[in-house]
Amino acid sequence: MSTEAAVSRESVTAQRNTLFQHMLLPIDGSDLSLRAFGVGLELAKTLGAKVLALHVVPPFNSFVYMTELIAAAELSYSQQAVKSATRYLDEAKKLAKAAQVPCECHYSFGERPHEAILEAVREHHCDLIVMATHGWHGLNRLILGGETQKVLLRSKIPVLVCR
Repeated sequence: MSTEAAVSRESVTAQRNTLFQHMLLPIDGSDLSLRAFGVGLELAKTLGAKVLALHVVPPFNSFVYMTELIAAAELSYSQQAVKSATRYLDEAKKLAKAAQVPCECHYSFGERPHEAILEAVREHHCDLIVMATHGWHGLNRLILGGETQKVLLRSKIPVLVCR
């Protein structure tokens, strides 16, 4: 092996170690989020990074008027939400295993998904967020804003937004 080839391989290895090492990949079960998850996996594999798949479950919200009925509905919602989160994260694990990328999976309940995403970044020491943009349009975007936009505005680490 020539000296140039050895130096080139060493520089690639060094470059891999200085780039992103722990990526947060939020998923919501939509096709867009799964595509973004795939992009994140490809990048993680290229860089030798590990990933954290996160699904944020919005809490049950309702107008309170019949306490017993609401309590039963909330319990049912929570059970279904956990089943959905588990299904999404199982799919993420399967994709990560196929890509040979180390993957940890978590779900959390939160009224504001962007805050849960940013908290996961702090808690798990992630250095890149890879997420999908969702198409809020017109007045809805102005009134509600998008979770991706909120993450972009508040994140202290880079965010890769995928369409």
